[in-house]
Amino acid sequence: MHHFQYRGNELYCEDVPIQAIAQKVGTPFYLYSHATLTRHFKAFSDAFEGLDRLVCFSAKANTTLAVLKLLAGMGGGLDIVSGGELYRGLKAGFPPDRIVYSGVGKRMDEIDFALKTGILMFNIESLEELEMIQQRAMALDIKARIAIRVNPDVDPKTHPYISTGLKKNKFGIDTENALLAYQKASRMSHITVVGIDCHIGSQITEIRPFEDALKSLKDLIQTLKNQGIDIRYIDMGGGLGITYHEEAPPHPSEYAAAIARVLGNLKIRLVLEPGRVIVGNAGILVCQVLYRKTGPAKEFVITDAGMNDLIRPMLYHAYHEALPVVRSDRESFTADIVGPICESGDFLAQDRTIGYVQSGDLMAFMSAGAYGFVMSSNYCSRPRAAEVMVRGNRFEVIKQRETFEDLVAGESAPDWING
Repeated sequence: MHHFQYRGNELYCEDVPIQAIAQKVGTPFYLYSHATLTRHFKAFSDAFEGLDRLVCFSAKANTTLAVLKLLAGMGGGLDIVSGGELYRGLKAGFPPDRIVYSGVGKRMDEIDFALKTGILMFNIESLEELEMIQQRAMALDIKARIAIRVNPDVDPKTHPYISTGLKKNKFGIDTENALLAYQKASRMSHITVVGIDCHIGSQITEIRPFEDALKSLKDLIQTLKNQGIDIRYIDMGGGLGITYHEEAPPHPSEYAAAIARVLGNLKIRLVLEPGRVIVGNAGILVCQVLYRKTGPAKEFVITDAGMNDLIRPMLYHAYHEALPVVRSDRESFTADIVGPICESGDFLAQDRTIGYVQSGDLMAFMSAGAYGFVMSSNYCSRPRAAEVMVRGNRFEVIKQRETFEDLVAGESAPDWING
């Protein structure tokens, strides 16, 4: 459920007409619902009631400070994959002991930053990374708490670009070598083994892959225990899908019941890393129709938002429902909805039947709260969109629209360039 609904013929976010926001802020802009974010986080966390758990929001889905601050204030933790995400998380108020550092390519300076900060644990992706963290922890005279990311070779049945748990993927350490990695880590002077981790993919719409992954981890935990290596945390990653179009993902309560069933009597703290399921349907992209164009093969709706603003349709052929902000009584029609970028891949929807719109009208692309703004760029020297949050009957810009001056900030030309 989300709080973007029509009242009469006009689309609202909670109690605010979206048209009124556009008149004040301009387009394009990302719009988030405070009520939806709050509801989704609570629904996910409450589904695991009775289990010892830490719900760490996956920062890569949405790193806007206002969103992070809201989730930190609700008691959430944070899953990060970069030093920048760690910086944002600390600035938003996440306590270091509720931050987990994942990611396959941690740099030395990022490792040092996390060690000095005192995060809960690193999820280790390779033996060389384990060695690097041992070296940096020795240099700083700090004990590093770690989990090994185990690749259980489970097919999550999702888009291949967001599948991360197969043997052919770059992530984690295969089950066979994970035991050796744990044995090595347990002998290191500045490493403390505290957990085990896996993450099999994103936008997963079935329970079975999660169950299979957890069963594999449980077997490894028992083997480690027999060797005197105590595991206190089991990090199941994220990946639970949402409805973009016709998907029917399980409710968090179904997911939680399956996890609890497989865990059984195992006494361990569960770490969960939901991202999309929290923010995906809590945000939309609002843009304006610039032109209608009829070609010999199809019709086009050209908007002021393009692939640099929302790249998922081009990258994954992802579906985002396209709605007119103000509905018309005129007939629907079929068109490609495209942006101003000079590439044929610059589309937000293809061969889509949509409600009638014309030049000057506003359109909303739904389910854009996850991997929307965070994946946007300045391609074609386009300033990135503004971000806005609504709570009840009020709204506020939470990230200003970039200016042309922002585009060249930090750039310079050396004196000798024309010498």
